[in-house]
Amino acid sequence: MIDFEKFVKYSKPGPRYTSYPTALEFDEKFDEKSYIKELESQDSDTPLSLYFHLPFCRSACYFCGCNVVFTSKEDKKIRYIEYLKKELELLSNYLDMNREVIQLHFGGGTPTFFTPKQLEEIISLIHSYFKNFSKDAEVSCEIDPRYFTKEHMDVLKEGGFNRISFGVQDFNQKVQEAVHRIQPYDITKQAMDIARDAGINSVNIDLIYGLPFQTFDSFKETLKQARELDGDRFAVFNYAHVPWLKKTMRKIDETTLPQPSEKLQILQYTINFFEENGYKMVGMDHFAKPDDELFLAIDKGELHRNFQGYTTKGGADLIGIGLTSIGEGKSHYAQNHKDMKLYEDALDRGVLPIQRGIKLTKDDLISKAVIMELMSNFKLNIPRIEKEFGINFFDYFNESIKELKEFEENGLVTINKDEIKTNSTGAMLIRNISMVFDAYMHKFKDNKKSFSKTV
Repeated sequence: MIDFEKFVKYSKPGPRYTSYPTALEFDEKFDEKSYIKELESQDSDTPLSLYFHLPFCRSACYFCGCNVVFTSKEDKKIRYIEYLKKELELLSNYLDMNREVIQLHFGGGTPTFFTPKQLEEIISLIHSYFKNFSKDAEVSCEIDPRYFTKEHMDVLKEGGFNRISFGVQDFNQKVQEAVHRIQPYDITKQAMDIARDAGINSVNIDLIYGLPFQTFDSFKETLKQARELDGDRFAVFNYAHVPWLKKTMRKIDETTLPQPSEKLQILQYTINFFEENGYKMVGMDHFAKPDDELFLAIDKGELHRNFQGYTTKGGADLIGIGLTSIGEGKSHYAQNHKDMKLYEDALDRGVLPIQRGIKLTKDDLISKAVIMELMSNFKLNIPRIEKEFGINFFDYFNESIKELKEFEENGLVTINKDEIKTNSTGAMLIRNISMVFDAYMHKFKDNKKSFSKTV
């Protein structure tokens, strides 16, 4: 049995490591010129991964940490498509559009808040610029089941989409009311039926633990109902409560949030539940069926982590398009403007709408490789890191290894000359373990309003 009270001490602010360095290190000194330089220096043989941010939602879900524009006006969506056209036209001046595309993802917002006709226009626009999609490209869309019809599915299927992700979060009505997202089970079941009838055989379901009024028992019931949907993958996220960044989160009564000890119990039960039901844990918050490529990638050491979560499509240059989108190259991150007016103004001036980013140093690249491998596989191949970067690992990370000793003494990790590896309990604290290799964490030591809590 895990002594959950013992691990409450690890509940402290820490990154989720969808990037390293984290977005807090992005700087406006990295501007359009910096981005163009990176784009023009990219290897034309390196494939592309495309992310399109479709930011609109009708109303706020209080738990949401995404960059969202709330509207009920059709003209805003029509206008946004026109600006996507402008951005793609500008981008085509600096990016080799003939490169192979191995991944396309629509995120939001609520992509299916766009009408089927509008989605069809966006997809057609993308294919008019990027004509070299791989035959086995991963083409995915985030979907709110409340805004999803057979007509949406028909358009996505025709556009080559082969993966979809349903936002569920929790089926408990009291929890749904507290987070301002009423979504009965039947609506989600109907959305799943539409996807399956269209032949989609890779469906992910998102759940969140740590929401207001959730209890160990209530989440057990949510898991039971979610399992009945027979998703191919499940992502079960720890709610990131950052009301100093997201105003809508201030509507949540913090006294109704479950305590860290209960959240750890929920997490352990979730892991056991999915494993008993034929799923395997992938990374820190994903579960997949044993024949899923995510799980198979772990054995090959080919699982990767980026802003969209876990993927097998590593090695590609990620191009972020649309409001607030983030792109990632071999040694840079670049983010578009978060403010719609600034985004539009840049494009009206014929300027790529880059707000900020970062050029990675060699030290950044070394730490990134270590952290991302730990976050993906719960273990680190030390000789591979030493060979790739020409370092003596234990000399280079001398202070980090000292910090890691506490986790080793608590039986959470094992360390030898060839490998650092967590056990199943350590996997629940992988963010904390990865943090010891983060060269920037010292800046946030006394700042509680930097990241969400790890537990």
